[in-house]
Amino acid sequence: MSDDDLQTLRDRAAAGDNDATGQLVELAGERGDLAELRRLAEAGSADAADQLVELASEMGDLDELRRLAALGNRDAAAVLSELLDSSSDDWSSDTSSDSSSEDEPS
Repeated sequence: MSDDDLQTLRDRAAAGDNDATGQLVELAGERGDLAELRRLAEAGSADAADQLVELASEMGDLDELRRLAALGNRDAAAVLSELLDSSSDDWSSDTSSDSSSEDEPS
């Protein structure tokens, strides 16, 4: 898609064209374009917000998930909680296996 085509879609979306907004969300998700998704979500697109949470989760972008959670996005808060719990569990199991080897007599 050319830059002109993309700008035309943006203009249509800004004018309230839901089909154009949907196309932009899809394209931004495919391209991994967090900035475009952010802009669309801030303009009120729930689909863009959902895609942003999904993409940030896939990318492990905890800062973006924190930002979204701070804005009241419950999905972002839930995903962030899961990711943090998961990394805490990973860290806990790593340190417990390290500490158990330290306790063994040599």
